[in-house]
Amino acid sequence: MVRIQVIFGSTRDGRFSHRAGEWVVENLAARGDMEVELVDLVDFPLPFFDAAPPARTLREYPSAKTRRFGETIDRADGYVIVTPEYNHGYSAVLKNAIDHTFVEWQHKPITFVSWGNVGGDRAIEQLRLVMIELEMAPLRHAVHILPDVLVPALRAEVFAPSMLDALLPKLALMGDDLHWWATALAAARQGTQ
Repeated sequence: MVRIQVIFGSTRDGRFSHRAGEWVVENLAARGDMEVELVDLVDFPLPFFDAAPPARTLREYPSAKTRRFGETIDRADGYVIVTPEYNHGYSAVLKNAIDHTFVEWQHKPITFVSWGNVGGDRAIEQLRLVMIELEMAPLRHAVHILPDVLVPALRAEVFAPSMLDALLPKLALMGDDLHWWATALAAARQGTQ
């Protein structure tokens, strides 16, 4: 069974990442064909990146904090990044975390759940470019939480994950695609190691 990590890409107070992310974790885990692990960047307080490039240092981590994050990322077969769109891009804390690692991501699929005025599309497009540089397989299918779903979820006094259920068909398609790629690339990585 492939291991998929769902990474919460924001650490801001009042963030929506944990709401959308928990919905993703719950629904992907319910499929029964993948092991789903939550990775919350709040739990990985990394310093602003100032070390040697990890593409050259590989798994020689400069600190215990970086080692812990790198070893966590390393154990997954694929990823879903759950991220807001901030100022037409993705969060600085997410970029910083990604930049602390390199080989841990290679030859694995990644997809996205995002939100904003255009469903987080600009953040996702930027992340896809970064992931190509990491030699990943960014997937076409993603979940874009548009204002018609997002605004009622944000305004609700009590958030219920079912507020996102209109997006379940998109999440199912994304999950199918992610499972296929994670399975195929895990087999390919085992054949070359």
